[in-house]
Amino acid sequence: MRIFFIFLLLPTVIFAQKNVSDNLEKYMQAQVDINNFSGTVLVTKKGSVLLKKSYGLADYEWNIKNTTDTKYSLASVSKQFTAVAILQLVNNNQLSLDDKLSKFFPTFPKGDSITIHTLLCHMSGLQMDFDELYLNNVSITQDSVLKYIAQKNLLFSPKTNTAYSNIGYYLLARIIEKISGQSYAKYLKTNIFEKVKMNNTGVITNDELINKRAKNYIFIDNKYIHNPYINWEYNIGHDGIYSTVDDLAIWDKALYGTNILATDMKKRMFTSYNDQHFGYGFMINPFYNQGHQLIAHDGGFFGAQTSFNRFTDDKLLVTVLSNNQSSSYMIAYGLSAIAFGKDVEIPYKHSQIKIDTAICNKYVGKYGQVEILQKDGKLYYNSKEIELIPESKTKFFRADNHDRTIEFIQDKSGKYNAIIFTKAGVKEVIKKNTE
Repeated sequence: MRIFFIFLLLPTVIFAQKNVSDNLEKYMQAQVDINNFSGTVLVTKKGSVLLKKSYGLADYEWNIKNTTDTKYSLASVSKQFTAVAILQLVNNNQLSLDDKLSKFFPTFPKGDSITIHTLLCHMSGLQMDFDELYLNNVSITQDSVLKYIAQKNLLFSPKTNTAYSNIGYYLLARIIEKISGQSYAKYLKTNIFEKVKMNNTGVITNDELINKRAKNYIFIDNKYIHNPYINWEYNIGHDGIYSTVDDLAIWDKALYGTNILATDMKKRMFTSYNDQHFGYGFMINPFYNQGHQLIAHDGGFFGAQTSFNRFTDDKLLVTVLSNNQSSSYMIAYGLSAIAFGKDVEIPYKHSQIKIDTAICNKYVGKYGQVEILQKDGKLYYNSKEIELIPESKTKFFRADNHDRTIEFIQDKSGKYNAIIFTKAGVKEVIKKNTE
């Protein structure tokens, strides 16, 4: 009887999965048609592929299409590999999370206060980046880079606050090299990529020819142009890794096991250490978690826009990799919602209409963290810099991001006491704050 019951349910399960896959594909095709998405998307649940497809071009000049085995720059999704490498060295007793930065860089200011732990979870106080040094610059050295970033003042005393820092992860990459005696690229290849058979993943250099790697493009003045020159020798630790969606699926599976990282080390990596939800190389249950356990990280740097999302209780993986600065993190948010069966609005072209501006006064107020302002018959979102453009009497889209809309809801008394706030098609009802 039990066997019969299982087979009775099977067609329903297959139908539901097909329905989700169809909705995912419709959503992505609209992202291409409306927002010009270029890249590759992979959505899997419990090992079954719900969507795996590529869109747009890997090379605009030669009109070469992206494919599902196209290699993309991961931007800050690279950080998790740096974190794993550090934890491997900790597990091997070659390093301690309490080790101070001064142990590796004795002259670094306040190096006695900065630990490996604070570097990993962005509580070191180090500034965001030093890209002004490694962009369009070939004549720099490790010593000159270290001296340059050492001159940047700390944002706060270590451990007292949180601020995302690429500099911190760059220093972690150099610490990996000092401890292992190998280059960052060689260590990752030997101890991570080859170990789990991520054969299409590696560290970008300025010299190596990488087969099937997408070029990156940025959108300026209504046209796509090439990136500036990036000196990849110094854009590592926080960035610098390339991969494919299939290799990231292999990586996702490896993180459930212990071949790459011991259980106690994974527990440390997947712990949130501050109010910004930073673990080690990941964000733990960030605000966009759809109400499900989420371990994730996004990335973005000159054309490369990436999102890697592991809903671990549901065994759902959502990966979006783009090479033309498409909003991968927002697309992943929409795809995740669809995968969880939520009603998600498909992207569409927004058109402005004229309305009676007198009605705008009825919409003014604070709805949760969203404040609607009014000036000269126009509505604004949170500040007078982001205008809300009317597309109907009650629905508006943001001038800076058409995929974010606000619809005002009228109650039985005729008052507007709630909004439907939509981003990437995902809707949220927010009530107006009471005075």
